[in-house]
Amino acid sequence: MHSDPSALVTVIVPIYNVEKYLEQCLSSIASQTHESLEVLCINDGSTDSSRDIAERFASNDKRFVVISKRNEGYGASCNLGIEKARGKWISIIEPDDWISPTMYEDMLNLAGRFEEEVDVVKTPWIEVRFWDNPETQAERPCTLYKRMKTSIEPFVIKDNPILLEAHPSIWSALYRKKFLDEKNIRFIPYPGAGWADNPFLIESLCQASSILYLDTLYYHYRTDLPGSTLNHQSDEAIARPFDRWIDMMRMLDELGVDDRGVLEAHHVRGFDYVAGAICDDGWDNPLVRSKTREVFEMMDESIVVECPRINARKKRLFFEVTERPAPRLFRLTRAKFLASETLHLIKIYGIKLITEHASFHLPSEA
Repeated sequence: MHSDPSALVTVIVPIYNVEKYLEQCLSSIASQTHESLEVLCINDGSTDSSRDIAERFASNDKRFVVISKRNEGYGASCNLGIEKARGKWISIIEPDDWISPTMYEDMLNLAGRFEEEVDVVKTPWIEVRFWDNPETQAERPCTLYKRMKTSIEPFVIKDNPILLEAHPSIWSALYRKKFLDEKNIRFIPYPGAGWADNPFLIESLCQASSILYLDTLYYHYRTDLPGSTLNHQSDEAIARPFDRWIDMMRMLDELGVDDRGVLEAHHVRGFDYVAGAICDDGWDNPLVRSKTREVFEMMDESIVVECPRINARKKRLFFEVTERPAPRLFRLTRAKFLASETLHLIKIYGIKLITEHASFHLPSEA
């Protein structure tokens, strides 16, 4: 077999001022049942005690290495880690998250079942919500959970484009180092956080010739706190979701991706980003309006019209902004999608959680 379950995994942790959460993150990595690890703590010019915490782990566990540099951003830190990595596999863990003990062991065991070389192993994740208060902190599975079954054979992205539609969860995955090097897949070094995970998601999954999916929850991801993204203070922050979608669209073009399902998944993400920007910064914001038009002008009208995962309100906005006549919409296919999606959410959350917590809402036509 090509995939050795005992292979070295390089874990890259890009660190910037996360002293409150870093101990939990690094402890969860140190506690992995798969012990063949190289943990690269990339200290991106932290000004708090993050570096001291990482160095303490390094002094107690030879698998941990601290690399300190000037502040450049998430993408540049991840790139440095990839260049320094000695492992066959690469994992990226965000420093305010944590992972369950058997994550790497289980992912490598899955890869080890197959004779062919595997490029990416992907898993769903747990959303940690309201984490600023221990009394309100709650966990729930992401909506990718139970939507796909654990792989019985490797696949390519056109077989399961839902992986591009969901959150760009590059951290709940393993990437074969040689695959990243051969395809020259790296992060775009945007300043700060920069949403650098978005283009990396496209580059890695769309160029992988062998992907595996393990439908088990290991990764605990701290989501944005309610209201934390409202009223951005800079034009760059307002434009960021639009610009990343545009970057990804251009990347799809450069890679020659023309699969309808993949493009449809990317269109759904685009509408989600537009909706999020309108919620955060308001439709009255001229930059939101101009960027929405820029995104919509790059979309395929037939995909917008026919995709049942895009609701009628979003479709109407598309035609209003692009000043095109709106065709007849396919309401029956939308109704079938809503019914299917409702059943899926009940399956992963249960009726009790959905009815007791408003945030566990069912899909609507609005």
